[in-house]
Order: sequence, then structure tokens, then C-alpha cells
Amino acid sequence: MIFNKVKKALFFIITLGVLSASAQTFHGRITNASNTPIENVYVYNTTSNSHTHTKVNGDFILEDCTVGDVIEIGILGYKKKIITLSAYQLKNKTTLILETKIFILDELVLSKKIDPIQTVMKIDFAKNPVNSSQDVLRRVPGLFIGQHAGGGKAEQIFLRGFDIDHGTDVSISVDGMPVNMVSHAHGQGYSDLHFLIPETIQKINFGKGPYYANHGDFNTAGYVDFKTKTAIHQNQISLGVGQFNTFRTLGMFNLLGKKSNENAYAVIEYLATDGFVESPQNFSRINMFSKYNTYLEDNRKLSFTASHFTSKWDASGQIPQRAVDNGSITRFGAIDDTEGGETSRTNLNIQYNKQLENGMEHQTNVFYTKYAFKLFSNFTFFLDDPINGDQIKQQESRDIIGFNSQFIKNTAISGLDVKLTAGTGLRSDVVKDVTLSHTLNRKQTLNNIQLGDINQTNYYAFLNTEFELGNFTIAPAVRLDYLKFSYNDALQPTYSTQAKSKAIVNPKFNITYSPNKNVQWFLKSGIGFHSNDTRVVVKQTNKTLPRAYGVDIGNSWKPTSKLILNSTLWYLFSEEEFVYVGDAGIVELSGKSERYGLDLGLRYQLTNWLYFNTDATFTRAKSLEEPSGKDYIPLAPKVTLTGGLSMNDYNNFSGGIHYKYIGDRAANEDNSIVAEGYFVTDANINYKLKNITLGVSIENLFNVVWNETQFATESRLQHEANPVEEIHFTPGTPFSAKLSVSYTF
Repeated sequence: MIFNKVKKALFFIITLGVLSASAQTFHGRITNASNTPIENVYVYNTTSNSHTHTKVNGDFILEDCTVGDVIEIGILGYKKKIITLSAYQLKNKTTLILETKIFILDELVLSKKIDPIQTVMKIDFAKNPVNSSQDVLRRVPGLFIGQHAGGGKAEQIFLRGFDIDHGTDVSISVDGMPVNMVSHAHGQGYSDLHFLIPETIQKINFGKGPYYANHGDFNTAGYVDFKTKTAIHQNQISLGVGQFNTFRTLGMFNLLGKKSNENAYAVIEYLATDGFVESPQNFSRINMFSKYNTYLEDNRKLSFTASHFTSKWDASGQIPQRAVDNGSITRFGAIDDTEGGETSRTNLNIQYNKQLENGMEHQTNVFYTKYAFKLFSNFTFFLDDPINGDQIKQQESRDIIGFNSQFIKNTAISGLDVKLTAGTGLRSDVVKDVTLSHTLNRKQTLNNIQLGDINQTNYYAFLNTEFELGNFTIAPAVRLDYLKFSYNDALQPTYSTQAKSKAIVNPKFNITYSPNKNVQWFLKSGIGFHSNDTRVVVKQTNKTLPRAYGVDIGNSWKPTSKLILNSTLWYLFSEEEFVYVGDAGIVELSGKSERYGLDLGLRYQLTNWLYFNTDATFTRAKSLEEPSGKDYIPLAPKVTLTGGLSMNDYNNFSGGIHYKYIGDRAANEDNSIVAEGYFVTDANINYKLKNITLGVSIENLFNVVWNETQFATESRLQHEANPVEEIHFTPGTPFSAKLSVSYTF
């Protein structure tokens, strides 16, 4: 009897030991030092090889764990954390805090789970943060911008052999809100990013070509998506002053401190300058931004964002080369300095993320934008009206409402790991009093050329799949877009609505091959489109949504731990080119075209604090419906080069020197007029002393003479009998310096 009891007791003790040693789950939460949850952190059990990622609220559950297992926790931008599991951690939810650190190339591993070009973009951004709204788009490798209307107008964009004007062939968004303006008073796809405060940017995603199912209208040359910060760690007040009466002040404030389940911050920016031109720009802009996040039960996150910006300015406008050559004006002078404008934009955005019970993730956002725009321009001076001049006014008032929603599911089909992403969304623009009129001195309307109301709606749905086959990832996708256009012409004697609708289906097919951790190859193919202005569409019988057919082949190669090289060969065929005609307020069709080229990139980590990057593009763009020699596409870039050397946290110093180059390019169809290239260098240096940072930034370090934007334009000056077609330009910034001081608390 006693022996049996002893056996039972021993069996019970052994059973408890076995159970205690059996695999369990490790449940935890990962945050940064400000108690803000970090999403997509990799959690890896080096003992059992089990792994997982944190959810949107920082939570994770790691299976197959026992006491004594070694757990590695890491994500780019934070120091790797290694812990040994204790019995307490297996029984209780554990909060782990990661420390921030500067990205270094040593950490980058090329795998099929990683997009190396996007990751390199994160490293670039960390090494050299955006310093002004003008710099925002320049962060995309191979993308050039130019300003030609006093700083308040959206920049002119160049990418992959396109003179994109202000956004016709690149899709731009901020936190899921569209930036491109369809059927805009000034030009199709008009993209004004000046409402985005540089210090609020958390991440920039981009892609070149029409290969992405979650992007639709305007995604032919590529897309750029900006994401704002979830939270800020410290309050900041900064002040900057520079030449030409330049002044900028910024305030960033954490509103809720270090709370575990919610955070909020607010930012205000004010900028003013007279510019480097002889007629003061009188430019001023005020920006306000606020964001609130709350982490709810059941792995849910809810965010509210509100922002408002307004700006006004005067502009010297483009000037003809002949007026500078004959000495009637200097290169910083003006023919008509009554140009300029004013604009404002108010945004409301609600974002909601949830992890569903079946392992599916749901992401959605609902947005509303109120927008107003007024611009006065004079491209041709006295060509059409020799008495009053050719000044025009473009104006509109717009409301945009819409949503984006997608479901993401990781699953297995026939033994293959598959990622499914299905999305749908809607965007509706209601534009009142879209105006083009002939004006005098901004005061008097001489006659209306166009005036009316536009309603344009875009509904879309897409499905993207990713199949993992060994070292390959195969990703077929398809996208459907349905667009409805309507226009009420106020200049017609009777009321009528002109309307047209169109649906378009575009497939995509991408392949990634990652043979080892140092090489990744990719093949991208797909069809995209850009829409035309509603005022043109309702009068046409075809070419409403011309397609663009593209293919990329390239690789990323990491020959050493401190060096990564990127190269891409690409081709793009467009069914129809769009040419904006400013004085008519329309977008004309100019036929089929093709572009092909080579993109090259290099990143080298010289030391932990010194980083070099450069990108080069070589492009050939031509019209397919014109004879040889007259098939140039005006202003299409042929060669571009950007890059620089960045220094981070070296004895409290940071800064860098950066360059941009664009080669000579045709300004008209037969290359008889040439837009001259330029090479410009900028520099900045900062010194941090406890909570105070002192900075100096210099534009055009070597004071080169360059023209920022150039056009082949036919114009007539007041004293001229006949018009002349030649280069009209806005001068590039001369040497200019700015001092800044920032205080964090």
C-alpha cells in the first residue's frame, strides 16, 4: 500500500516536470521609450526556430517556447534585444522596450520578405531627414522637382523620362489620402504637398512603373506614399532665419505624455520669405497638424488626423531669355510681377486597423478634404492681347470624400505559403466654379474662357496574391477602376450636364528571386493608366483612360556588409501623352510614346556615422507618331544624378553635402531649343548641445548660375512687333544661407 502511494506521488511529480518543460506560448508587447507600440517587430526563438511579428498594438504571441529559450527581437531603426525566457515571462504578459538607433547597412539582409529598395529608402531618410516641403519629393531616387511660381504653387515633377507637370503620371498620397487633384483648374493630377510638415513624416514608400494593384489613377511612372508619425517622443520648438527675409518657426507638442493605450500630438508651422528675386514674393504659409491614436481591445487601433494649411504669394513668373540677353531685365527680374496666388487645404482622416479572429488583418481609412485654389499667371505676356496683356486666372473650390479598405490574409494553399490582399475604395470630387479667365492686374476680369462645375467619382477594387515557391515569390494581381465624369458648363446659354463613364481592368505580374541573403532579383510587369480632365473627356469619344504598359528587370546586390548596389532596366509604352495647355485650360492628346532606361543606385556605409548614397538615371523618351528627328518629348530628362555624403551623430555633429544634376534636354519636338542642364550642391551642419540643436543650411554652395524650370514658349513683349519662341525660365536659387535653433523638452 505504501509502495503504491509512493509510485503515484513520483508519477505526479514527474508529470508536473514534463508539463512544466513542455512547449508554451510567450505573450508580450513591444514599445519604444515613449511607450508607443511598435508594429511588425520580428520576434524569433533561436532554440525552437518559431517566429512571429508584433501586431498593430505592439502585441505578439510566440508559440513553442520553454524556460531558458533565447529570444531575439529586432526591427530596423531599433537596437536588437536578446532575452532568455524565464518562468515568470511565460506565465505573464511581458512588456519589452526597444531603444532607437541609426540605420546602418550592415543590418540589411536581402530576403524575399524584404523589399531592399524600400528599406534603403528608410536608411536614406534616417541619414538625411527632410528639411523643407521642397525636399519632400526629392527623397525618391531619380525624381526631380522644379518650382516656377513663387513657392506657393505645386512643384513641376520629372520622373522616368516624364515631364509630369504637377502630377499627371505619378500617384501621390499621405496616410491614404490622395494628393493628386483630378480635373484641376491648373492641370490634371495637380499635386500640392505643401500641407505636409516635414518633421511629421515617419516613412516614405515609393515604386516606379505601373506594377502595384493598390495604386490606380496616375500610377504610370510611379507612386509615392507618405506616412506621418504615430507619436512624437519630445516636444520641440524651432526657429530659422535666412537671407531674403526668410523666416520659419515650428512647434511640436506631445499632448498626452507617455500613456500606454493612447497618444496625441499637435504641430504648427509658419514660413515667410521674399525670395531671391527683385520683386518680393511676399510669400507666407501657415500649417497646422494634429493626430490622435488609441489602441483598443482585440488588437484594434484607431487614429484621427486633422490638418489645415493656407498660403499666399506673389511671383515674378517665367522670363524670356532675350529680355535678359538685351539687358532690359536681370535674370532675377520680371516681365509681369503681378502673378501669384493663394491656396488652402483642410484634411480630416480616420484610420482603423484590426486583427480579425481568423488571422486576417483589416485596414481602412475614411477621408475628407476641403480645398480652395486661385492662381494668376502670364506665360505669353502680350501675344494675344497687346493692350492689356495675357494674364489669366485659374480658380476652383473643391470637396473630396472617400475611403480605402483592404483585407490581408496569410495562409497556405496546397502546401504553399500565400499572402492575399483584397481591397476596395471610393473617391468623389465635387468641384465648384472651375474657372479660367482673362484678367488685368488681378483685379479686373476681361472675359471668361471656361467656367463650370465638375463631379468626378472613382470606384476601385483589387486583388493581389503572393505565392512563395522556395526562393521565388510569384505575385499576380488585378485591379478594376470605374470612373464617372460629369460637367456643367456655366458659359452655355441653357443648363445641361455632360457626362461619361468608363471602366478599366489592369493586370499586374511580379516575380522576386532571392537565392541568398546578399542578392535579390526582380521582374515587374503590369498595366496602369492616367485619366484626362473631365472638361476634355465629356467631349471626346475615346482616350478617356489611356493605358501605360511597363516592364522592369533588375536586382539588388550586397557584395559587402557595407555596400549595396541597385540596378534596373525598364520599358514603358503609353497609349496617349497628355500636354497641358495653360491658356486654354485643357489637356491635349499628343499620341503614343515609349520610354526606356537604366536606373542605378549605390549606398556605402563608410563608418557608423558616415554614409554615402547616389542614384543615376539614363532615359530615352520619344513620340511614336512623329518622324525621326521630330519625335522628342519636350523636357523629358535624359540623364539625372543625385546623392551625397551624410554624417550622423559624430561628436554631437550631424549634417551632409548633397548634389543634384540634370543634363541638357530637348525643350521642343525637334530639339532646336534646348533646356540647359545644371549641377547644384547644397550643404548643412548641425550641432547638438543637450536639448539645443544649432544648425546652418546652405543652398547652392558654390553659387552656380542655373535655371530651375525652363520651357519653350512663344511670347511677345510689349514693344515687339512679332512673337518669338525661345526658352523662358525661372532662375535657380543663388547662394543662400539659413540659421536655425531647436529646443526639445
